[in-house]
Amino acid sequence: MTIDDAVETSSVTEEFDRPRGHPLLPGEDPFYHATIDPGSVPPGTILRSRPVRLGLFGRIPQRVRAWQLLYRSTDLNGRPEVTVTTVLLPWDAAPSADRPLVSFQCAIDAVASKCFPSYALQHGARALGAIPQVEFPLIAAALARGWAVSVPDHEGQGGHFGAAREPGHRALDGLRAALRFAPLGLHPRTRIGLWGYSGGGLATVWAAELAANYAPELDIAGAVAGSPVGDPAAACVRLNGSPFAGFAMVFTSGLRRAYPELNDCVRDLVSAEYLDLLDRAESIATFPLLARFAGRNANRHIRGGLGALLTRPEMRAVLDDIQPGAQAPAMPLFIVQGVNDEVIAVADVDAHVQRYHARGAHVRYLRDRLSTHLPLQFISIPVMVDWLADRLADRPLPPAEVRTVWSVAASRRALSEHGHFAKLVATMVSGRPIRTRSDFR
Repeated sequence: MTIDDAVETSSVTEEFDRPRGHPLLPGEDPFYHATIDPGSVPPGTILRSRPVRLGLFGRIPQRVRAWQLLYRSTDLNGRPEVTVTTVLLPWDAAPSADRPLVSFQCAIDAVASKCFPSYALQHGARALGAIPQVEFPLIAAALARGWAVSVPDHEGQGGHFGAAREPGHRALDGLRAALRFAPLGLHPRTRIGLWGYSGGGLATVWAAELAANYAPELDIAGAVAGSPVGDPAAACVRLNGSPFAGFAMVFTSGLRRAYPELNDCVRDLVSAEYLDLLDRAESIATFPLLARFAGRNANRHIRGGLGALLTRPEMRAVLDDIQPGAQAPAMPLFIVQGVNDEVIAVADVDAHVQRYHARGAHVRYLRDRLSTHLPLQFISIPVMVDWLADRLADRPLPPAEVRTVWSVAASRRALSEHGHFAKLVATMVSGRPIRTRSDFR
């Protein structure tokens, strides 16, 4: 889609009232349903918009400026679809064509619609245990830099956890929609950044890989991907029977939704009891899901064991399709990974980075010896945000290299930034306005 196309199709935008009281789940909310054929408009076209009120953990109203946009995107097979992004500005934001725009891909890591960011971030959302609620302070950290933020439902309305390419399409089209949304006051050549961690990191690298061909008009300065899975198939096998077995279960559910051809081979080998468990997993938020299915071993429920399922041609084709790294991103990347990560194996991310280096991508890769998976997301905020800020400001690019450090927090700069982040979280807890920091570089 060209910028001219975007302007010409802006007339289809429809204003929509926000639900009163508790927000409706996406499947029950008419806002999520297009009134026109999405195939009749270019990707990134806004079909509906509405202001929304956001809340920390759904409980504490947040003083930020926020809207939802229903827009046209593209699914795994190139078919038109619609999905939603939540776009935000700091409370004190004034119109500025120079304001950068960041797409933050949440680690949805579930197929339940209560975990979609557009629902989970709303005030009044009943989504306890949904990861986007935990990640809201990271979104606030981007707002505190003065950036506009787009938070796409990158799994789509079908909850396609683990699918190839689709998350990238949805993130990129969400950026197109944000650039066209007049209240944000952005320019068609606004500088753009991508950011995500874990499942959101995987969505981020899909967007980075696809951007040059799918959305070449976007001026993407850089992408930050924390613990971006590396090899989803290997992660699924490794997590089976572990304390994080729920990830493997909901990953299977997401792939069955995105790749219907898997249903026959899964039903052929998997017991009725395990199929029932998969169905139950589809309605549960991520953290309760992990607690409920900790240690669950699929080998006890599959005829011939997990290996028999993974070697079926239908499954093998899907697992090959969902591995990122086949295409070098055109923009520079910064990747952060824990050496002793208990969820995502460092070897998988090492191999992912090697695939990018072999294809000529510029990747700065930082390996942290001390951090485990969830703490690293917060410990690494200073290095991730600073690197992204430098790209958005067009500062000199650091060398492409692989470095292993004891801790990404072991610097005076990082410790100072963690102090600012603690104050930001206190601001959110108090419900005071999230404003642009006056001291960021």
